[in-house]
Amino acid sequence: MARTVLDRSDAIRALAGVFRKRGFEAGSLSVIQQETGLGRGSLYHFFPDGKTDMARAVLEQVGEWFEERIFAPLRTAENAAHAVEAMSQEVADYFRSRESVCLFAAITLGQEKETFAEAVRQYFTDWVDALAEALRRGGFSTPEATDRALDAVATIQGGLVLARAYGDYATFLRILDRTRQHLLAGATNTR
Repeated sequence: MARTVLDRSDAIRALAGVFRKRGFEAGSLSVIQQETGLGRGSLYHFFPDGKTDMARAVLEQVGEWFEERIFAPLRTAENAAHAVEAMSQEVADYFRSRESVCLFAAITLGQEKETFAEAVRQYFTDWVDALAEALRRGGFSTPEATDRALDAVATIQGGLVLARAYGDYATFLRILDRTRQHLLAGATNTR
C-alpha cells in the first residue's frame, strides 16, 4: 500500500535514495513507486512533469545542501586551512550517509544526461570556484588555486567511485585526507 507523504521534501528525500541506487534511467516510475512507497497520485501531485521533474527536484535539494554546507563556507572563510578542513569533514559525512554516491555524477551516466547537463555543470563549477577562492585566500595564485581545486574535486569524485568498487568507505576517507593535505601544501595564509 502506498504511504502518505505530508510534504514535497519527504518525497524528494525518498526519490534521492532511488536515483542514488539506480540512477535516472533505471528508476522507472513503477520502481520509484515500489522503492519509495509513494503512490502515482502523490508523485504526480508533487512532480507534475513526471520523472524528469523528480530528478530536477532531487538535484536542487542536493545543490542547496552543498551551497549551504560546502560552497558558501568556502567562499566566506577567512582561514583557508579551516575552510578546507571543514569542507573535507562535511564531504566525508555527506557521502558516508549517502552510500558514497554523488547524484550529480550518477545523473550524467545515462542517455538523459543532456537534460540535466546545466545543473550538473553548475554544481561542479560552483564547487571548483568556491574551493579556488578559499585557496587564493590561502596564498595561492589564481591559476594554482584553480588547478588545485579542479584536481581536488576530480579526485574526490574518483575516490567515491573507487570506494564503491572496493566496497570500502575507508578508501574514500584516505583519498579525501590526501586531497586535503595536497590542497594545503604550500599555503602561506592558513592562520
